[in-house]
Amino acid sequence: MAVRQLSDTTINRIAAGEVIERPASVVKELVENAVDAGATRIEIVTATGGKSLLRITDNGAGMTKEDLQLAVRRHCTSKLPENDLMDIRTMGFRGEALPSIGAISRLEITTRHASEPHAWKIEVEGGQNSEVEPAALNAGTRVEVKDIFFSVPARLKFLKSDRAEATAITEIIKRIALANPTIRFTLSGSDRRQLELPACTGDDADLARIGQILGAEFTKNAMEIEALREGVHLYGYAGLPTFHRANSQHQFFFVNGRPVRDKLLLGSLKAAYSDVLSRDRHPIVVLNIDLDPHQVDVNVHPAKADVRFRDGQLVRGLLIGALKNAFVQSGFRASTANTQSAINAIRPMGQGAGFNVHSGASAHTQQGHREAAQSYSWRQSAYRPEESSASVWSAADIPEAGTQETQLGLMEATAPYTASPEPSMGQDSAAEQGHQAYNLVDAPSADSRAHVHELPEDRENFPLGAARAQIHETYIVSQTKDGLVIVDQHAAHERLVYEQLKEDLAKRDVPRQMLLIPEIVDLPEDDVARLEERASELEEVGLVLERFGPGAIAVRETPSMLKRLNIKALVQDLADDFAEYDSSTRIREKLDLVAATMACHGSIRAGRRMRPEEMDNLLRDMEATPKSGQCNHGRPTWIELKLHDIERLFGRH
Repeated sequence: MAVRQLSDTTINRIAAGEVIERPASVVKELVENAVDAGATRIEIVTATGGKSLLRITDNGAGMTKEDLQLAVRRHCTSKLPENDLMDIRTMGFRGEALPSIGAISRLEITTRHASEPHAWKIEVEGGQNSEVEPAALNAGTRVEVKDIFFSVPARLKFLKSDRAEATAITEIIKRIALANPTIRFTLSGSDRRQLELPACTGDDADLARIGQILGAEFTKNAMEIEALREGVHLYGYAGLPTFHRANSQHQFFFVNGRPVRDKLLLGSLKAAYSDVLSRDRHPIVVLNIDLDPHQVDVNVHPAKADVRFRDGQLVRGLLIGALKNAFVQSGFRASTANTQSAINAIRPMGQGAGFNVHSGASAHTQQGHREAAQSYSWRQSAYRPEESSASVWSAADIPEAGTQETQLGLMEATAPYTASPEPSMGQDSAAEQGHQAYNLVDAPSADSRAHVHELPEDRENFPLGAARAQIHETYIVSQTKDGLVIVDQHAAHERLVYEQLKEDLAKRDVPRQMLLIPEIVDLPEDDVARLEERASELEEVGLVLERFGPGAIAVRETPSMLKRLNIKALVQDLADDFAEYDSSTRIREKLDLVAATMACHGSIRAGRRMRPEEMDNLLRDMEATPKSGQCNHGRPTWIELKLHDIERLFGRH
């Protein structure tokens, strides 16, 4: 078959297959054009998920009659004044969007430039352009797209339901709105509830727009991120490790104001949260990266969803370092969502059908409570007063009010304690002997005697307060100046031990063990060359390897902490990391995983009774340790209930 030139209509339809995937793709291209035109107000109207109608109206600069005639032709654009594809400072630049949209739909563009006496209109149907005609419009541009894919009906079969397509359009608008907080967006139509995003101004415009889209809960649980290195500026907000979601749909990245879903950025985010978040949970972030346009290529994807950095390792290191530094700066801070979850979990107990003595309790339950109350005897309580030598007190034996005996009441007198250092791991201590003594006493799981050891009043001014009791030998209850804190003793101590182990590993060389017979791993020559170049870096983390002829690597030493290591799989994964990211933290992550396992088994277990001074020391260590707000698995280590929250539970407010 002879080679022939395709018609313009066919070329446009082929281009539309690359650029226009679904109605949301049309919205993305048209709204980005409105942003480039300097619009401060953009209105979007849809019907049937955008399949039958899409209308985008803006108050931007508009176009002249001559510009409008060229705008619907392929590769006509006003956004490359110097024809430099490496100096792109606008959202669009190819000049493909409008002709591609017109090739597969019924397109109508009405626009008015400030220099024109009136507006102009052009129509494009299935790739056929009409003449430019006078029209009525105050200012800006209105683009109307009807019957998308009418000229290529086979593409309609691949579209999803109206609701799914409408949701995709909403997500596109949210991403563009996050990058442009000073623009007012309105999204409405017969297929949706109206979305109104007012323009935000002032120094906190970014945070205000984030609150509009992600909710006030995120702004309360976000860490501010800002870092600058070699001309790359990273800024934005990242959620606390204890504030997460089940999928990655709430991760927003912007490169020079352009929304992207780049695998390098997503991989860096995952690495930064690796030791503070469970693998099946995902953080929430809104992060911006500004850099010289010559340092990033945005022309690597038809929809401009991916980018390629000239120095990807610099961007990756900056992102991971900034997030890890934010974790350290946040200290023991935990998500406020944990408090709300606790309140929601508690409230049904008092208001539901099982325990409401006013209205919801069953007759059987209330009868059980009455029988229990009638059969109760203080003489059987573990907290009954000790019997003295005299069985009955006389009036003379009763101490006067205000004396030390009266203040102690019926409790046994105890000597004041001196806080002892925290017991070392793996060794018996005086604390353990004290625990054995506790075990001999018939006491319930909530040890109310903790308040006998009076703590200085200023302890309540500490962020985590003063330890008051231990519940079920698992949870520590402390009192703050305006509420109470509940601490999971095992999760909290696990994080403390883990951070100490990581610090020890960083301060010294990783112990290595020599293999009796070196492991030979066959790899492509390019991978062998990459590993050979990074041999010194790998040796620092305990892996010693060298070239073993063409297409092979010999592993001679491995980190001694990594038992039963699949060496071949590890080396192959390292080669893949170096090929994709030009770096690898895989061995360090494995060492951290071993440290996490050691910390889990070496920390205070649930079921161990702790003395008041031990509990208080644990709280102080949490306040001084970074990332102590969550354990190694991403679970919260403590929650706080403010006094007004507690009063609400009891109907005082």
